[in-house]
Amino acid sequence: MNDSLGAIVIVAALVVALLCLVAAIRNRPPDLSHYVGTALVEVAALVLTVVAVIAMIGGDRPTEVGTFVGYLFTFLALPPVAIALARLEPTRWGSVILTVALLVMPVLVARLNQIWEATGA
Repeated sequence: MNDSLGAIVIVAALVVALLCLVAAIRNRPPDLSHYVGTALVEVAALVLTVVAVIAMIGGDRPTEVGTFVGYLFTFLALPPVAIALARLEPTRWGSVILTVALLVMPVLVARLNQIWEATGA
């Protein structure tokens, strides 16, 4: 997998998570900037996923393909689901939902890298 794209996703997710956390602490619902930031994280995740799929088609594969694909689906589905849930909860808890989802994204990137680089030994 591409480490620089993974780093971009991690940094973007953490920055937007911090903004959402500040909103939650201030007892504010998520606003348009939080949704746009989360959408940008999703776009970065989509680019990383496309790069990983192209690498897999090219023959470079992780040892646990099924597990890797499952993490990719979770990786892609998490931001849109978080946005949908946050829009259903227009209170500070909507900001908390986005914060938690965005804090999970770096963990998913790290796990995808672990699976990709596992040797199977």
